Amino acid sequence: MKYLLKMLDLSTEEIIDILNLADQLKYELKHNIPHNLLKGKTLGMIFQKASTRTRVSFETGMYQLGGYPLFLSSHDLQIGRGEPVQDTARVLSRYLSGIMIRTFEQKEVEDLAEYGSIPIINGLTDFSHPCQVLADLMTIREIKGSFDGLKMCFIGDGNNMANSLIVGGLKVGMEVAAACPDGYHPAKEVMDFAADYDCFTLTDSPAEAAKNADILITDVWASMGQESEAEKRRAAFKGYQINDEIMAVANPDAMVLHCLPAHREEEITTKVFEAHANEIFEEAENRLHAQKAVMVKLMAD
Repeated sequence: MKYLLKMLDLSTEEIIDILNLADQLKYELKHNIPHNLLKGKTLGMIFQKASTRTRVSFETGMYQLGGYPLFLSSHDLQIGRGEPVQDTARVLSRYLSGIMIRTFEQKEVEDLAEYGSIPIINGLTDFSHPCQVLADLMTIREIKGSFDGLKMCFIGDGNNMANSLIVGGLKVGMEVAAACPDGYHPAKEVMDFAADYDCFTLTDSPAEAAKNADILITDVWASMGQESEAEKRRAAFKGYQINDEIMAVANPDAMVLHCLPAHREEEITTKVFEAHANEIFEEAENRLHAQKAVMVKLMAD
């Protein structure tokens, strides 16, 4: 494992190794056991999309591992003024131990990996959100005990979260169902991958996808950069909400996850969100632990 660019690149074994290490690092942090595994290392963090959880969790995680996080706004970098990404990659590779980038196009992440000589971590693109989904999988296993026999349901936009959840869920052995309206389906690359699995379903019916589900997951209807489409998307996603009716067709002990920020009364009701707030905020915390595991796997000597 040289990079974390998208969930499609990870094998089942690599995913489980990351989750096992994340569990260990979480335990050690809770018990004040030092783990300065990245002492002397520097992580450059490029943000072309603003962030709360990604920035704070990566900065805190790098600090806890004994390394130094360096925030790099696109407004301050030459990459934001037209310098080719391949030149930025080759320069930063001579200064840093690794790069995390949160941006729009998946190609930027892939180009950094192609032209750089240090580990690259995808903190989010429009195509993939691997760090979030590793945290989701960590939370599911933590609460449910294992992935065996579980059904995961995603309701909403076939965006970076859907793309990554479908791949991650199938790779760890869960049944996966996605409910997305026409015109908002997951990426073709992901659908081609899922076509090899009999335990995957794509439907336009949230109730059908949620039937007998053990895990229900959703995301905002309009992601960052899609603000101009907000009204159009509200119309398209009407009915694609996790609410009492959806919870009624899922398994009685079904858990609910949301990558946050949540728009209550759009993709999820306030009632359902608050009933499952402990799970959702455990998921948010696990971004820290899962990303620490990724950084250790990629950057430790």
